[in-house]
This record gives sequence, structure tokens and C-alpha cells, in this order.
Amino acid sequence: MDDVVDGVDDAATVLLVGSSGGHLAQLLALEGWYATRRRCWVTFDTPDAVSSLRDEDVVWAYHPTTRNVRNLLRNAILAVRILARRKVSAVVTTGAGVALPFVVVSWLRGIPTVYIEVYDRIDTPTLTARLCRPFLSAMLVQWEEQRRQYPEATVVGHLL
Repeated sequence: MDDVVDGVDDAATVLLVGSSGGHLAQLLALEGWYATRRRCWVTFDTPDAVSSLRDEDVVWAYHPTTRNVRNLLRNAILAVRILARRKVSAVVTTGAGVALPFVVVSWLRGIPTVYIEVYDRIDTPTLTARLCRPFLSAMLVQWEEQRRQYPEATVVGHLL
């Protein structure tokens, strides 16, 4: 992971963005990488997220995001606010819907964006990955087979 976001400002914040549940679990599995970094999480205010991120810096995003244009816009405004107020060195996300506004706003601000495709989508790309792909600095996958959809991706192996 270090070589993917090589050269980022270690004094700045890494923004870890993901829906709650499995997406959040896969981000949490990166603890060995983010443990010594300043970080902020963006996810949904659900019992699993509240419990898992109890002692972390968290910004609660708006959900549901599937087919909810209002919350997409609200999360876009949230992304603009967070990225304007914080010195962010990189955005790392596993999706889903909450990822898109943060990836696009980060791209517009020249902030490196890393998308990690979820482990359970081996044969077909996720909608969020397809939407985010043009704005990414790096695409990571967990299975070699996922490179059929993302030939430019780096295989990082299973996170869970």
C-alpha cells in the first residue's frame, strides 16, 4: 500500500471512505498500514461502524446512497467541506455509494485517490468502481481474476 500512495504528506490526514458493513471491514483490515498515520473515517452511522470506530475521528455520511440522489448531493457537499477544511494527503476507499463524491472532489483538488475493489466481486466490476475509475490515482484488487475487469490494477491480495 505504501508504494501506491508513495510521497504523500505523512503529517496530513488519510481519508478512509466506505459504506458500513463489509466495505468498512475491508478498510479496517488495513490497520497495519494506517495505524501510524493521521486518519479520518467517512462512513454511515450504523451500530457496527459506531462500535468499530469508537476511538477514531469519524465523519458520518448520509445514507442510504443507492438510487438516492438527495443523499448523493448531501455527500458531495460533505466531501467539499471536509476536503476544504482538512489537509488530506490521500483518499482510500472500498466503495460503495458514499465513495463517488469523495473520489471526484479529491480528484478535482489533486488529491491522490485509491480504490480497493471488494473481495466478493470477482467476475464483474461494482457500479461504484466503474463510476470512480476515471478519477482514480490507483486501482487495487484482491484477486488476480479481477484484473480481467481492471488490467491496470495492482493485486494486493485478500484483505479479509
